[in-house]
Order: sequence, then structure tokens, then C-alpha cells
Amino acid sequence: MIKFSLVLSLACGLMLGAVSMTQAADKEESPIYGQTMKSLEGEKVDLSKYKGKVLLIVNVASECGATPQYEQLEALHEKYADQGLAVLGFPCNQFGSQEPGSDSEIAQFCEKNYGVKFDMFSKIEVNGEEQAPLYAHLTSNADDKGPVKWNFEKFLISKDGKIVERFRTRTKPDAPEVVSAIESELAK
Repeated sequence: MIKFSLVLSLACGLMLGAVSMTQAADKEESPIYGQTMKSLEGEKVDLSKYKGKVLLIVNVASECGATPQYEQLEALHEKYADQGLAVLGFPCNQFGSQEPGSDSEIAQFCEKNYGVKFDMFSKIEVNGEEQAPLYAHLTSNADDKGPVKWNFEKFLISKDGKIVERFRTRTKPDAPEVVSAIESELAK
């Protein structure tokens, strides 16, 4: 009887340990929140400040055929920011040299032409040897893995930092599938 009790105790202890390890893995923090990026104003921004928000992360450019998407991104920001959406813009000059400006020039362009109030960051590389770690995570962990193909690719991130969807350039920010995915994540 003592052997059975001992075996039962050990088995229960192992099961509880496995449950605890599973719970710890489920609560593991997203690599997104471990990133520090520089804002257009030159300030360091710890992305952990966005924990608990739905994120729409977009690589942007000022001289691209898709540049008018800034207007739709700002509209999403205005409509959903109070509900927990944060749009994050990351200028990139890797596609056709369509973002040649300095951080201050980019900020002026976005304000003057599109009234951008969502958070914008300093110019980064989204592909290649100098790829920002944030984009290394996004492009290698999305269901649709692989390099960013052009400006204005959008990554939708859940409140707990998981990549939910990836939308390529041709899918506009106000497309029904984007809006539906955002609203679904906000409702969770």
C-alpha cells in the first residue's frame, strides 16, 4: 500500500509540474515586447508599453504608390485607438528608395499630407543583413513566412503579442478583411 501511495504521489507531482510548465509557456512574453525602437523624434520606445493592445505594424514610405494608405491607417487609428488599437509605422527605404527622407522630413510629410497621429518610428531595414530584430521576428513567425515584399505590408498582432494576420501591400488598411480581423481581436 505504501508503494502505491508513493507512486501515486510521484505521478501527481509530475502531472502538476507538467501543468505548471505548460502554463508558464503559455504566459511566455512575446518577443515583440522585448524590443526597443527609436521614435521619429529620436526617443527610445520600449515596445512593452503596447502590452494588452492590438497592434497593426506597418512598414511605410513617403514616395510609394501605396503612400495614400497613410490616410486609411490614420482613420483606423482615430476610430479604434480608444478601443485598444495601436498603429505603428516603420519607415523603410529598401523598396525602390521610396523613403529617402530624414526622420524629421518623414514626420513633416506625414503630418502635412495625412495628419498622421499614430506612433511613427525611425527608419529601419525590414529585410536583409541589417534587418531590425522586430521584423526578423515578424517575418519568421507569421503564418505567411518570408521577407517583406514591398512597402505597406501590415502585421496584425493580438493583445498578447501573437501574430494574427499578415496583409500584403495591395490589401488596403480599410479592406473588409483587415477591419474584420482588427475588430475580432479588439473584442477578445
